[in-house]
Amino acid sequence: MDRRNIIIVGAGAIGCAVARELSRYELNITVLEKECDVAGGISGRNSAVVHAGFNNRPGSLMAKLCVEGNQGFEGLCKELDVPYRKTGKVLVAFDERDLQTLRATIEQGERNGCRGLRLIGRQELNDFLPGIGGIGGMVSPETAITDPFLYCIALAENALENGAQFRFNACVTDIRKQEGAFVVRTESGEEFRAEHVINCAGMNSDRIAEMAGVSGYRLYPCRGEYFILDRGLDQQIPMPVYPAPRAGIGGLGVHLTPTTAGNVIIGPSAEYIPQTDDLSCTREVMDQLLAEAKALWPAFDRKEIIGNYAGIRPKLAPPEEGGYRDFVIREEPDQPGLIDLIGIESPGLTASMPIARMVREIIGQRTELKEKAGFTVEHRRPVRFRDLSEEEQAKLIEQDPEYGEIICRCQKVTKREIRNAIENPFGAKSISAIKYRAWATTGRCNGGYCLTRIVDMLINEYHVKPEEITYRSSGSELFSGEVK
Repeated sequence: MDRRNIIIVGAGAIGCAVARELSRYELNITVLEKECDVAGGISGRNSAVVHAGFNNRPGSLMAKLCVEGNQGFEGLCKELDVPYRKTGKVLVAFDERDLQTLRATIEQGERNGCRGLRLIGRQELNDFLPGIGGIGGMVSPETAITDPFLYCIALAENALENGAQFRFNACVTDIRKQEGAFVVRTESGEEFRAEHVINCAGMNSDRIAEMAGVSGYRLYPCRGEYFILDRGLDQQIPMPVYPAPRAGIGGLGVHLTPTTAGNVIIGPSAEYIPQTDDLSCTREVMDQLLAEAKALWPAFDRKEIIGNYAGIRPKLAPPEEGGYRDFVIREEPDQPGLIDLIGIESPGLTASMPIARMVREIIGQRTELKEKAGFTVEHRRPVRFRDLSEEEQAKLIEQDPEYGEIICRCQKVTKREIRNAIENPFGAKSISAIKYRAWATTGRCNGGYCLTRIVDMLINEYHVKPEEITYRSSGSELFSGEVK
């Protein structure tokens, strides 16, 4: 049996942030993740917005940790070499009721510690965002966007560099107490012994708590569907555009959000569903997204859509209540050593590092934390060829001819970048692992050109059997056998 001081269940933004924070100390840390890579759940299926904190109830953990996370996120992204852009954000009012709501939103935001919130009229709204509908709005200058995939990857790789271990395809099936420690068992039969178990399992965190002997939590899956628009539209939508908030819905309303890759996304919807893993995109909801997008952005043309996806929020608020309940972050008094993080939905990405520090403080109350000598603060990701100047590109090609071979034409991803993605420190070789590191298969052709070339590299250069190539985890195999 493997013995560890700390077991972290889940390698989303929260689990990876906790691993990175705790890797500062002389601790043995193992992260167990049921998927084949980091960001396999809601952390890889959200709007990628670094929220300012004005939507959250004053005095709540959501509000406190969101504002703290927002104000430290830029510095964190510099340390981790993660894309970050402080775009600001506009909430659009369509009538006087919306303007009243926005006045109350500003007051709430100021109580939370948000900076620079103000109302604007129709003319200033048009100056900010020509073509956006509405009679006015509210500006949040502190809102930003990031890349949630690269954020999770960087946190995890930095934790790995500092001694943490990660086990993927390691679904937790049992947790029991034995001689004062937790014994955590995975689907493969492997067992780990730890003084602390940190439950960062997202949509499954209520089940993990139940396994560990703590009942009473229940999460309600709330699906949000999105459209992805083609690159370049961030010139027309340079900042997130939201409607004024309406009470009772499960999210913040359908919005338009630019990405750090140059796309724009539309969504999400908010629909309570019975299943915890149903990531379907449905015709009815997609039509609703289009209608609401048109209201915000009358000039929107649906021919710019290149894809869609869905994510599931782990909501503590049941359907009949709607809205938000506060984060649960605590050591369970009846199970000392078990730290539960339950109902960590938006703004969980923004708040991830303050949440990690909060977990560290909880552990420090029971365990002496000794700082590690030589902790590596900075992390650097492989170069992105398309972002370089022509001179820099030419120099790279001279050094390595594989930079001169384009594998993904839509996103201008080179063979060397695909190779760097395949040879990532975690050994994750699924198509999604390569996609999120190199951004291949994400263009208008949806992998029509590059997917076969990536598969060819996996088979012929990395000797992966065709039947073993998956899109994501086991069960998503691309091939079942030869046809000729």
